[in-house]
Amino acid sequence: MVFLLSDKIIFPPPHFAGSEGLLAIGGDLGKERLLLAYRMGIFPWFSENEPIMWWSPDPRLVLYPQDLRVSKSLKKVINKNIFQVTIDSFFEQVISLCAQIRLQKNEATWLCEDMIEAYCDLHEAGYAHSVEVWYKGELAGGLYGVALGKSFFGESMFTRISNASKVAFTALVEYLKTLSFDMIDCQIPTEHLKSFGAREIPRSIFLKQLNESLKEPTKKGRWVYN
Repeated sequence: MVFLLSDKIIFPPPHFAGSEGLLAIGGDLGKERLLLAYRMGIFPWFSENEPIMWWSPDPRLVLYPQDLRVSKSLKKVINKNIFQVTIDSFFEQVISLCAQIRLQKNEATWLCEDMIEAYCDLHEAGYAHSVEVWYKGELAGGLYGVALGKSFFGESMFTRISNASKVAFTALVEYLKTLSFDMIDCQIPTEHLKSFGAREIPRSIFLKQLNESLKEPTKKGRWVYN
């Protein structure tokens, strides 16, 4: 069943989502609605010229930070120190490049101007964060997502140089370990993320774990990476 949202900042329960995970259509991308969506295990995902679509798939792909797997080849790359990592330094550039790189590859992107603006607003409010990876002074890769309680909701990543996005993801997970985060919501299953240790769990279990995670206070504001 797909629900049509009104101006009220509410969502139907996630278990009403259809078999592909689509729960609702409409609404807006305001900060209040976006934060409510993430707290309920819902996220927006749609293409340009389409209405806003809200999803809560079952099963859900999740990475528990302690389960992170780093391949031997990636460890060698990291140990060479050819990349430099920063956090929350160039959020707008990261999210914009997530869209641009996909378009350059003739791939569809859900990161239209409205989406980019909405997540930049979340970043300014201290909820959305980016990881930047640099090579010889140039932005080589990165990712962004939303943090609430002790959960991080991964949204998108990009790479300009081989392994840059992998380094970004590994750095993110290691950083979240220092903050005692419970899990990273990877949303949709991909073999790439599974290779890092992510696994599919039933939505019902995901929602229970999310509710526990949200009992912890959200670390708002810009993160500092050492």
